[in-house]
Amino acid sequence: MVAFREKLIPVALPLAVLSWLALLVCMLLRAYAPAASQWGTPPDWLILLTQAAFAAGVFVYERSRPDRLRGAEFVPLLRQLLLGPGLLAAGAAGLHLAERLVLPAGMATNPLLLNTLYTINLGLFVYFLARTCYAWRSLVFFRAQPSTRREWEWFELLLGATLLFRLVQGQNLHWTVYPIMAILAGLGVYLSAHQQWVAYLNRRQKWEVVFLQAAVLGVMATYLVYFRYLQLAPELAGPLAQHAFLLLTSFFAGFYAVMGLLVTLFNLPTAGVFEQKREEILSMQRLAQLIQKGQTEHEVYNLLFDSAVQTVEADAAWLDLFAEGANPFLEHKVDATTRQGICQLLTDYNIGHIEYLNNDLPHSAGFRALGLEYGSLIVMPLRSSKHHYGTLYLLKRFRQGFDRENLSLLQIFTSQTVLSIENLRLLEHSLQNERVKEELKIASLVQEGLIPKTLPADSWFEIRWHSLPAREVGGDFYDFLQLSSSRIAIIIGDVSGKGTTAAFHVAQMKGIFHSLMLLDRPEKGQPLQPSKFMAMANQALSHCLERSSFITASFYIIDYKERGFAFARAGHCHTLYYNAITEESFYFQTEGLGLGIIRDASYEKRIKNMYYDYNPGDVMVMYTDGIVEARNAEDEEYGEARLRELLSRSHYLEAEELKQAIITDLEQFSRGLPPFDDQTLLVIKFKNAQPMA
Repeated sequence: MVAFREKLIPVALPLAVLSWLALLVCMLLRAYAPAASQWGTPPDWLILLTQAAFAAGVFVYERSRPDRLRGAEFVPLLRQLLLGPGLLAAGAAGLHLAERLVLPAGMATNPLLLNTLYTINLGLFVYFLARTCYAWRSLVFFRAQPSTRREWEWFELLLGATLLFRLVQGQNLHWTVYPIMAILAGLGVYLSAHQQWVAYLNRRQKWEVVFLQAAVLGVMATYLVYFRYLQLAPELAGPLAQHAFLLLTSFFAGFYAVMGLLVTLFNLPTAGVFEQKREEILSMQRLAQLIQKGQTEHEVYNLLFDSAVQTVEADAAWLDLFAEGANPFLEHKVDATTRQGICQLLTDYNIGHIEYLNNDLPHSAGFRALGLEYGSLIVMPLRSSKHHYGTLYLLKRFRQGFDRENLSLLQIFTSQTVLSIENLRLLEHSLQNERVKEELKIASLVQEGLIPKTLPADSWFEIRWHSLPAREVGGDFYDFLQLSSSRIAIIIGDVSGKGTTAAFHVAQMKGIFHSLMLLDRPEKGQPLQPSKFMAMANQALSHCLERSSFITASFYIIDYKERGFAFARAGHCHTLYYNAITEESFYFQTEGLGLGIIRDASYEKRIKNMYYDYNPGDVMVMYTDGIVEARNAEDEEYGEARLRELLSRSHYLEAEELKQAIITDLEQFSRGLPPFDDQTLLVIKFKNAQPMA
């Protein structure tokens, strides 16, 4: 069946056009005797056949067209039906009727003109009926069950079968077809009960639908009068049109329009309620959309206020936000005296922070004394489990102005608003965290670039390093600078604080280190002494270091030719040393104050130089406080003594092995706990070899 219908669709329109032209020719031959005598008089069955073919072609073509209903645009659907085929058909039939009515009594009408106009009007009426039926089909199918679609197909099938009644049984129908016609009429009545679409109309649309459906009925009434009038015309040459098909189709089209008109009229009194509910749903949808779109807090508060005032039809309102101070964030037709009086009274009663509904203000103690011009009040706080953002106040002039539904709706509005505000703040906090992470990542990369990757390589000593920041960006630093073929400068330090600020100060210290080392000129008898370096670095840092910040550092200059080194300590950890001759491990106990603590010329007096001659096999361990102050689960400190004992046991190891032994011992001591401070370690082991030529 479906395949057969698919094959009919391409030929439906040509069949309709050709059959209508054939019908016109037959009617004209029947009306014009000279032509009939020459070409023959078409029989009634041929005229009925062309009528049936034309109706079938128009209905199949119209059935195959895309659904003209777009979403819930019911009014445009009816408007297109009336302003298109409806007005055209009614206009043509009306003009023909008018021509017949103004014709003087006894004056005959040209039969060719009458039959031509009759055939045209019959075609327009069939087209109008087809458009109407399939417009009603769209409305019947709106939110309908699948069973309704099957019922409609049976209705179409039986309706199409009625086109054969006149062809098979002639002018007088057998009584057996009348039960079928009754069943079809009953099915049409049943389908006409599907008027769910009316519930989706607002008041204005319902009035417009009433007018359009009345106009559709007017078009059908015009054709009823037209056909009944033409039935009596002696000039009409052909047999009457397909009565059964046209009658049943017209009955369905007219009955559905009447039902729709009545349902729409009966729904008009409740249109306001439906529109209010619809507006409430739309307001909630707008709030939900704002949450998804991530608008600002002010926009969310504005939408809440507008939606609340509009939905409950408040005569006055205001919204207080704690963050905005004493003045209301938003207000609507309310004066300061009324606001302040109500707020003060609610505060005195200790109910200003809870939900409150009073529908009889003139007879309530306290409110009566305020002399308010309002009869009802709702107070709705904007509160979450942790925060109270503000309070919404709504007033109506009359008593009993609010109901429980209003209160429930406002609860939903304020809950949505609080959720939206908290989501926005969480989003802002998350974005801020992402920005901080990104900045820390950049700072970490910058700091990573400041750490020297190439270690000094010389046959006089081995040097190894280890660095582990406690956070993304640490405050420890170290650096090397080869001053000459026999002298090397080494610095290790720790900036107070962590994060990007510490990383910035590390960069400053690295720049100071390299700049000051340009002043080292031993060939001119002007070597840079470590204490002088510290004093000049302190002076440079005093211009860029915050008052609350300071830097600890140890600075070393190793001279291979002299087989010794000089160093100074600026508040940094004591340097651990192993003497291979005496086989002793000890810390250099030198004095020194951190950089940036004292920012004048007196600082140099607090820094002392120390000189020491090293021997092959000696080991020097430089570190930051994150090493010796590391703690275990029992909150015990790793300590200088444990580090010194480790060096005494492991001094014979190469520099890399000794460094790894210290790290392993530190990890075993901490037992997997993450470092709470940056850890930096430098291990230097002096060797017997002579410098390379």
